Amino acid sequence: MSIDPPQMTVPPIRFGIWALVHGSRAALQDPDEPYDASWKRNRELILEAERLGFHSTLVAQHTINPHKPDLAQLEAWTASAALAALTSRIEIITAIKPLLYHPAVLAKMALQIEEISGGRFAINVVNAWNKLELERAGIAFPAHDARYAYGHEWLRVVEPLMRGESVTFQGEQFRLDGYALRPAGVHRPRPRIYVGGESEPARALVADQGDVWFINGQPLVDVKALIADVARRPRAAQPLRFGLSAFVIARETDEEAQAVLRHLAALAEKDAAWKEVKKANTDPDSVMARTIAKFPRVGSNGGTGAGLVGSYDTVASRIAEFNRAGIETFMLQFQPFEAEMRRFAEHVIPRVAGAGVPDQ
Repeated sequence: MSIDPPQMTVPPIRFGIWALVHGSRAALQDPDEPYDASWKRNRELILEAERLGFHSTLVAQHTINPHKPDLAQLEAWTASAALAALTSRIEIITAIKPLLYHPAVLAKMALQIEEISGGRFAINVVNAWNKLELERAGIAFPAHDARYAYGHEWLRVVEPLMRGESVTFQGEQFRLDGYALRPAGVHRPRPRIYVGGESEPARALVADQGDVWFINGQPLVDVKALIADVARRPRAAQPLRFGLSAFVIARETDEEAQAVLRHLAALAEKDAAWKEVKKANTDPDSVMARTIAKFPRVGSNGGTGAGLVGSYDTVASRIAEFNRAGIETFMLQFQPFEAEMRRFAEHVIPRVAGAGVPDQ
């Protein structure tokens, strides 16, 4: 029996790309994509994505590399401010771990990038899974549900501050007295709020305070169940929108795509030792970690678990199925990234549009 979201209309499709904040997404030792997480590469990547018609980019936040601490790592917020000045159309979504920034400071940073971008900025609230990143900085790493409680209170402060409201707040973590930020509301009421995470506290957070829920890559039936659960929850705001992370391998035939998948999977095996270190530093209560452990895949945040591997027609058809289930924003990964992003723009996006799926 299929699980369908309640009263779900088919949203327009938006395609985004993950910025390469820590280099390659599938395999770190790929001769066809040498490791490069530099600002120069990310700048050129996102400018090209904008030219190709992609709608969004997601800049993940890590202060140190989550795979191997001696590898380079792009800083999300300074890079996003620069991207806001250099681009003209693409939405810039920047991840934020609430434990790293006081809400008043972060809200001011978000409003500044919103102004620089002309109203194209969004935050992606994630409540952290990498213990090493925080503990080595002397920042406490609370238990899973406590982090979400912290994030919930944090966002209760950030959201009205981004609206330009005068905020007086007394909570467990934060105290503000008539705090207001200017300028605000120049282009729209506030920047958009994306929320990641699939645990019960994450679902409650996004239903209460998010605009878009990012779901990790996984099979359609599981995505339908997740959307159905959160879409039926009461909300004071506009209906929730949904995004999906996915690693794409598209070729002329399904067989060619599967061969590429096997090739990348073999390359990814070379990173086994680094993955064990990453696993040891990951909160065992993270639902993301348990979800991606259910099935073989390449790529991060579920990667090929979404099944966007196959011929151009197969991938376009699967995108349409996810879209009918309620997915609006497809945040995509490729490898080698630039070449495969171009392939997707040339061969898959026209097929999605040609099938009658709205693209805007």
